[in-house]
Amino acid sequence: MVSMQNGVGSKFKAVLVQQGVWDMPLESLPLASAYMKATALDDPVIAARCEVEIANFKGGMSNAAMANSLFGSSEQIDVLAFSVLGWNYASFGALAATYKQINPDGWVVFGGTHVSNQAQRVFDAFPAVDIVVNGEGEFTFKDILLARINAPASGDFESIDGISFVQPSGQVVTTQSRERIEDLNLIPSPFLTGAIELTDASGDFKYDVALMETNRGCPYKCSFCYWGGAVGQKVRAFSIERLTQELELFARLKVHTIVACDANFGMLPADLEFVKAMIAMREKYGFPRALETSWAKNKSNTFYQIVKLMKDAGIKTSFTLALQTLNDEALGTMNRRNMKVNDWEDLVEWLDHEGLDCYAELIWGAPGETVESFMEGYDRLSRHVSRIAVYPMLLLPNTTYMERKEDYGIVSIRGDSDDFEYVLSHNTMTFEDNQRMQRFMFWARVVAENAVLRHSWVALRTIGGLAQSKVLQNLDSWIASVDDPAAVPLRGFLSSALGGTDAYGAAITYLFADDDADRLLMRWWIESIEPLLPEKYVEVLREIFRYDLLTRPLDDSGQFRESETAPAVEIVEGEDYYVRYAEALQFDVAGLIADMRAGRLLDLSVSPTVVDLLYRVGSGSAIRSTNHEIIVHFMGRTREEVLAPTTGASLDVGNGVEMDGMHGRKQIPLLVKSDVPMESRARGDSERC
Repeated sequence: MVSMQNGVGSKFKAVLVQQGVWDMPLESLPLASAYMKATALDDPVIAARCEVEIANFKGGMSNAAMANSLFGSSEQIDVLAFSVLGWNYASFGALAATYKQINPDGWVVFGGTHVSNQAQRVFDAFPAVDIVVNGEGEFTFKDILLARINAPASGDFESIDGISFVQPSGQVVTTQSRERIEDLNLIPSPFLTGAIELTDASGDFKYDVALMETNRGCPYKCSFCYWGGAVGQKVRAFSIERLTQELELFARLKVHTIVACDANFGMLPADLEFVKAMIAMREKYGFPRALETSWAKNKSNTFYQIVKLMKDAGIKTSFTLALQTLNDEALGTMNRRNMKVNDWEDLVEWLDHEGLDCYAELIWGAPGETVESFMEGYDRLSRHVSRIAVYPMLLLPNTTYMERKEDYGIVSIRGDSDDFEYVLSHNTMTFEDNQRMQRFMFWARVVAENAVLRHSWVALRTIGGLAQSKVLQNLDSWIASVDDPAAVPLRGFLSSALGGTDAYGAAITYLFADDDADRLLMRWWIESIEPLLPEKYVEVLREIFRYDLLTRPLDDSGQFRESETAPAVEIVEGEDYYVRYAEALQFDVAGLIADMRAGRLLDLSVSPTVVDLLYRVGSGSAIRSTNHEIIVHFMGRTREEVLAPTTGASLDVGNGVEMDGMHGRKQIPLLVKSDVPMESRARGDSERC
């Protein structure tokens, strides 16, 4: 297979390629590649004979741009390994073909959940691929590099467990499966070993968030999911000692948000110890400030202990209700009918009363679901939680739905720019049903999931009397018919989304950052929503709606709105915040929303209030990624909410905080109210709905 020999004593070069799904100003931390690099270099033979690099590309980067970056140097790449997911499958296949033109003797390796156990399909599509890795890749990649060192000309792959390759005869050979890594501590930490660069030229943390794994595996077998290839398996955990060291490193680097890439965080007692360690780092260094993750589907006593600890310490998070559907028939096809996750209403009520943020996940298009059952479930759910992430049903490799397409009458289409199969119809969903729901999903994702109306939903369900789905459908109809130039971009984004182009980021950015969008939304509210509201609540609901517009993140990736001069910047507890000073409100909106969430008696009389609103700097990356878990951390909050002291943690601002305004930096005093609680998932390397 391979004719090239590396000279004795010479080093060869291996490059691990990773590409995120989102096009963001900051990089996404390449955790999968980092694990493989750290494991490979832990072997003394590889460390002496091989240079291992990571090429980490942002989503949306063109094939040509990636090729120029990878192959523009005169230095030859001997092993090119790709971490493959549905969104980069085709691009990485194209890069593999280009690489073979440059170095026919090089080895191309494909690994990741999208290609695991899919060797025949991969080799048919991309003849340039030499090896497909099946399962966890750390020690398999190490063995591939050792094979390159020991027998570069022969390509002796048969001795490597956990791979598939093509023999010269054209036959696909799959070697013995590799046992899962029981002791995860055998994988060296890429952070503690320095295998991955964590800071930029200025010494600042270079990624949007810090990705960590505390464990691997999932005990459930949901029909739509292939969580890292570890569904229905025992959960294995990294040691708390190692995780604590990693947390301390991130705390020293002032990392705001930790994302735990686990399937069921809060299920294991070790998760409680992780949160305790995180809080200890917050107390010592002031960071991290937030934890996002995929929370345990079934909430145990451990979960409630974690929630209380995080609330008392002021660690922000978004608690996830991964319901996917509320329809019994669809739950049956999902293999989730017997999961306690569906006993959710008491949990939501408790979180609401505690003032903690919560969002839910639903999947549209599951076999057994109808338009009527889905909308009924959506509105039932929205009466308790407004931020609902609605995802379309995708068919992923190795999942039950993919294997049973004919049983459910599923008709699907493979994506234009990705390798997912999109469900178009099945036994309980027609093409027309799906097309109708695609419109609804656009507005549900843009407006509800991304919290454009973060507070208004709470007020509408408490005193407004309007179902959330009706409000979204009202917005859809109004935008479609209104004679207003500001509606034209939204109609264009909707049309693009219905045509299969990802326009969600552009739509969210428009609603967050454009002056015309401000005026358009207020016009819609007054003209189309207020006539549907109880007259006695119109005034207070309008002010709450205005407060939502006022507290959207300040998008600083470009220029601020034309109507807005660059606001002052204060440094609060080591972080930069934009500040709008002395905003006048006709009602104490923050107090009213807190009372509504807690179920307290409401005082809806006019009560003029003046507040300072603070917004974390750096929202551009979150907005453009459409990452709603992260966006909420950039919403405007009152000074009291930002500075609310926390149990066990001190607020040390010396004589005040620094303000960077038009007149330079100076010290200003702060008034901290001790009786106001601080406001309160995860992106991982796995494909799932």
